[in-house]
Amino acid sequence: MTTNPNSPVRAGRREWTALGVLMLPLLLVSMDVSVLYFAIPQISADLEPTGTQQLWIFDIYAFVLAGLLMTMGALGDRIGRRKLLLIGAAAFGAASLAAAYADSAEALIAARAVLGIGGATLMPSTLALVRTMFTDPTQRAKAIALWSGVMTGGVALGSVMSGVLVEYFWWGSVFLVNLPAMALLLVLGPILLPESRNPAPGRFDRLSVPLSMAAVLPVIYGLKEITSDGWNVRYVVSITVGLLFAALFVHRQRTSASPMIPPALFRGRGFGPAVVLNLLALFGMMGSAFFTTQYIQSVLGKSAMEAALWALLPSLPIGMAAPLATWLVQKGVARATVVAAGFTISASGYGLLAVAGTESMWLVLAACGVLACGVVMATTQIMDLAMGAAPVDRAATASSLMETGAEFGGALGMAVLGSIGTAVYRHEIPASAPAPAHETLGAALAVADQLPGRAGDVLAAAAREAFTSGMRGAALAGAVTLLAAAVLAVVMLRRVPAHDNAGRADRLSPSGV
Repeated sequence: MTTNPNSPVRAGRREWTALGVLMLPLLLVSMDVSVLYFAIPQISADLEPTGTQQLWIFDIYAFVLAGLLMTMGALGDRIGRRKLLLIGAAAFGAASLAAAYADSAEALIAARAVLGIGGATLMPSTLALVRTMFTDPTQRAKAIALWSGVMTGGVALGSVMSGVLVEYFWWGSVFLVNLPAMALLLVLGPILLPESRNPAPGRFDRLSVPLSMAAVLPVIYGLKEITSDGWNVRYVVSITVGLLFAALFVHRQRTSASPMIPPALFRGRGFGPAVVLNLLALFGMMGSAFFTTQYIQSVLGKSAMEAALWALLPSLPIGMAAPLATWLVQKGVARATVVAAGFTISASGYGLLAVAGTESMWLVLAACGVLACGVVMATTQIMDLAMGAAPVDRAATASSLMETGAEFGGALGMAVLGSIGTAVYRHEIPASAPAPAHETLGAALAVADQLPGRAGDVLAAAAREAFTSGMRGAALAGAVTLLAAAVLAVVMLRRVPAHDNAGRADRLSPSGV
């Protein structure tokens, strides 16, 4: 099979089977973002973590994953994407076993950190191998549509699987489920997956590794903490420090003889716009999740397990969104039009949220489904555009950049829209309410449970109405952002070819400069 898109060979049964194998680690890596949602009560009872340790049990996986994506993408292009994928699968499996039988909070945090390292190797490697195996633009678009659907569905499935496993087994079972899939990948990967690497990668720029982590981690940390605790000087300082290191990182890439992220990547037609649009898409997706999960549980009063099962309902139509977007482009609809339509559909989902009341479960579920379908329509084409624009020798690097941008977009969406919602909530909550009730809906409901008689019911109703008002305010901001993204997509992508722009990218020099 050739890797020259100027004379692509159509993939056969072997490549499609290999794609199925690649979907297993991708599904598990995305599930691990949410797999602890229902396991944490049992973990708390068994390991007795402190409040800080419990937060790190949750967050260390995402932090390490985000911080190492660019490093692992560049490494995969040098040592081989299949090789890095298999190393990551072994590490992910070993860390899953260690996490399942962790006997202390410290041991579980360490295992989750290693899971993050493994995840950082798996995510860019899977998409880079898709780029390598599917050189025909039409087939590649279909493969990336499947990749996007699995990636999106894994996050929703993780919390539900967590609830089911914890219901019947002990908390370690949420990690043991990773082992069969990783074992299968280790067995079938060497047989089905082709090895590919940059034939002339140049010297590995070791200084860029700490610079990239210093740029990513403080920003992600600051945005996540702002979402949960509100604006604080130290979180703003953390973001500022990260942005300063980001400037140093960019300067290093522009001046180094062998950069980790070659500037030539952004000369690939459409790659730069794809990074920006992908960030905006995840801004909208994760920004809504901050409210809808709380709405189903705390406003509607559903149990955690009920909330997770209801949350699966909007994900059902997502499976049709990616193939539809791919089909439209292949039928001649301009890619810019399809991406803009995806953003517009997502904005309409926010529009539905903006008219929801405290008893609007079906409207909120419909809004989630519409929003997610629009995001998947847009991101499917954005990812295909990015991978087609990137040289095949830099496929893993390109993939890691897209996924790092997605991490930033998700964190930014939760921070910005969460802050808007929280501000409206605090404005709407009665001034006479106890001080803790002014902080969060959860705190207000906890206070209401302790108040005697009708006073508790009145406070709970007021808090639920205030939270719903906050959700409506944030939804309006989200709709405006996504409509702006739709306009931006038309402007930025209007001259990008509808199907494939990989030919120019692959004619760059092997070093990508």
